[in-house]
Amino acid sequence: MIKVTVWNEFYHERTEENIKAVYPDGIHAAIAGFLGKNDDIVCRTATLEDPECGLTQDVIDDTDVLIWWGHMRHGEVPDSVVERVKTAVHAGMGLIVLHSGHHSKIFRALMGTPCNLSWRENGDMERVWTVDPSHPIAQGIGRYFELEHEEVYAEPFSIPNPDELVFAGWYEGGELFRSGCCYKRGYGHIFYFQPGHESYPTFYNENVQRIITNAVRWAKPDFRKVIDCPNVSKIETKA
Repeated sequence: MIKVTVWNEFYHERTEENIKAVYPDGIHAAIAGFLGKNDDIVCRTATLEDPECGLTQDVIDDTDVLIWWGHMRHGEVPDSVVERVKTAVHAGMGLIVLHSGHHSKIFRALMGTPCNLSWRENGDMERVWTVDPSHPIAQGIGRYFELEHEEVYAEPFSIPNPDELVFAGWYEGGELFRSGCCYKRGYGHIFYFQPGHESYPTFYNENVQRIITNAVRWAKPDFRKVIDCPNVSKIETKA
């Protein structure tokens, strides 16, 4: 079984009625709901309001893949939690960062860049193009799919060049965006996926659900070991 923890800021759904109407139990519950239908995936959820943001060392040690959605309260995630997650990714835990999680402390820490972008929110249609149809995350996805409404994210996007670019977004206003980016940091696999604005039912879209499910299977650890810095004895000795 792949053990997934879905982390969500869980702010908009509790404070704005129009967003609560879309995700009444929170974005984390919606994601855990479709992932949990798979026989090889088991989910738990965690939110900002939980003790230690729900990401205690015991939880992290028991997580194969962490999914992260945040927006307005990035700064409230304690640095100690960020460091705990970063260490786990370096040691092999998978990380999937969704939508406005590009500005989360953990994504910025792992990218080493500001992760800034251009944006506009006016309900544009987005066409998500499959750039690499051979990639495991793209399996079952056609040449493109469309989201009736999404928040516009546009280049330039101040991230390191992706190790692999799986998807790119085009918006009806003409903007382009690298919307599905893969990285490896230490032993851990990272996937950033742009769709998922809180005002729109993006996480109910079957293509989005398939991509996130594929990404969980892709990001699960191949190998897990804390990267340490030991003082070792020499192997060869003179007779």
